[in-house]
Amino acid sequence: MSKPQTYKNHGRMEPMFHYFIVPVLLLNIAASITYCVRHYAEHRHMAPWYIVMSVALFLLAGITRGYALKAQNRVIRLEEKLRIAALVSRSELVELDSLTMKQYIALRFASNPELPDLARRAIREKLDAKQIKQAIVAWRADHDRI
Repeated sequence: MSKPQTYKNHGRMEPMFHYFIVPVLLLNIAASITYCVRHYAEHRHMAPWYIVMSVALFLLAGITRGYALKAQNRVIRLEEKLRIAALVSRSELVELDSLTMKQYIALRFASNPELPDLARRAIREKLDAKQIKQAIVAWRADHDRI
């Protein structure tokens, strides 16, 4: 069994993306540039196109990952708004509605008993995500984030 998730070990890399796709696409850009430099005379029209397409594929991978993370962030914000709504009174919801996206994302690690007070503190003290995570006493693991 893996060890419990904490502030120190909650960060995660997606192996397929970070250790395979990104390096392969970067190597593809380097190979395209090398090919263009070495064979420009014979392939004046196609060699630069290989570079353009290699860069486009790399950007496509980054944009696609960015869109997936943005969608995940919106779902996390919704989940945390619902969780907070179940834990505080209606009058407190108005105050807690000023939390930022990054604050909601950080608050997902807080246990139910400490969530309302930590959310209020995050607003009052303008805590950033790192400060919120460090302030959590009872860590609530999130193993689904990629």
